[in-house]
Amino acid sequence: MTNPETWKAWAGRTVEGKFLLQQWLGGSDHSAVFLTELPGVRSQRAAIKLVAGDGPSVEHQLAAVRATIKLSHPHLIRVLEAGRCQMDDTSALYIVMEVADDDLSQILPQRPLDSSEMSELLPPVIDALAYLHNNGVVHGRIKPSNVLAVGEQLKLSSDQVVSVAEWDSNRRRQDAFDAPETAAGIISPAGDVWSVGVMIVAALTQNVTIAEEASPGNRSLPETIREPFRGIARECLHLDPKRRCSLQEIQSRLQPQARSVPAPTEPPPASSPRPYRYSWRTFIPIAVLIVVALGWGLYRLIFPSAPQKAGDSNTQSVQPTTTPAPTTPPAEATRAEPPKAPTSSPGSVLHQVLPEPPKSAMNTITGTIKVAIRVQVDNAGKVTDATFKSHGSSNYFANQAMSAAKRWEFSPPQVNGQPEASAWLLQFRIKRTSIQVSPQELKR
Repeated sequence: MTNPETWKAWAGRTVEGKFLLQQWLGGSDHSAVFLTELPGVRSQRAAIKLVAGDGPSVEHQLAAVRATIKLSHPHLIRVLEAGRCQMDDTSALYIVMEVADDDLSQILPQRPLDSSEMSELLPPVIDALAYLHNNGVVHGRIKPSNVLAVGEQLKLSSDQVVSVAEWDSNRRRQDAFDAPETAAGIISPAGDVWSVGVMIVAALTQNVTIAEEASPGNRSLPETIREPFRGIARECLHLDPKRRCSLQEIQSRLQPQARSVPAPTEPPPASSPRPYRYSWRTFIPIAVLIVVALGWGLYRLIFPSAPQKAGDSNTQSVQPTTTPAPTTPPAEATRAEPPKAPTSSPGSVLHQVLPEPPKSAMNTITGTIKVAIRVQVDNAGKVTDATFKSHGSSNYFANQAMSAAKRWEFSPPQVNGQPEASAWLLQFRIKRTSIQVSPQELKR
């Protein structure tokens, strides 16, 4: 074993004369990861992992790692090269692979994932595992630190995969993410399924122990874990590997459109209206009106009335005994005008503020730090409240982004000519050489 302080002291050294150990990215008492560059390709970054060890077990591990170079999947970290090296008095295995920006273990200590984030994370993990299992290998180490982000893509580490047929008597269960049968050296696809269940619980609750407490006698899970993730985790956590659900079953639970549901009952076809049949009774009121009209016309011919002079109270006009029916107003006059649809226009950004960390702080960044902040804006365009939606991997840069977000100004959206309050999502992408932000107005 080599302690982390010894690993860190190797920064600036070269492995096999071609891989410069640049920035220390992390490690433990048996491995270390450094940033490096591929030989002959300047600025082509990669990660190099050093694993201390010697003897037949390391040779066996080297053969397994070299076999993974042939694996190719969009959600697997690519292994580029592997070999043996000697660093001072330490023999080590080195593995050169695609470099990641960050991993899930950097987020969970700060906050749990929400259901929408889990919906984005789980499908790539299941796709990558299905690819591995179809190629006769298992991952064996599904846990947050091995779920990585490369740019906008989620990827699984691939430097520790092993053959499905392998039985390792030296294998020991390290933590709750390892299936119980791992302690007996049993490695199988069902073990990866167990690990997926534990990771779902850990990511949504920040509590790994809940997964172990949920099996086998008490398999209840907190109500805060929403479906379909609650059901998936429950079916992954059977102690008996044969009772665990398959990757295909997990995929079907993640795709509601694939579930078998009763087809909606179609309404019966509307019967066609019966043709209207005229009856002799229909013509009775029409005939009465015609007779009345003819009688009134004949009466006016026989008894014409003289025009009434103004002021002559003795002169009276003959008034008809029948009151004419009131004139029906036209349909257009009685139809109510439809209410006018409210007019609206979206808001816009008037003034954006970017974080201004010192250059020395920017030089410590590896990859991309992503921070998402939701801001509440009043009808004057001023930020009244700001909260983290995604904290990112660095408290320092998250606080820098928060301080900048609170100073943004907006042109408020308009509804019927009146300014309205609004909400915005500001997504900061902080790299060593640049800071970018994408604003998005949210529906209230």
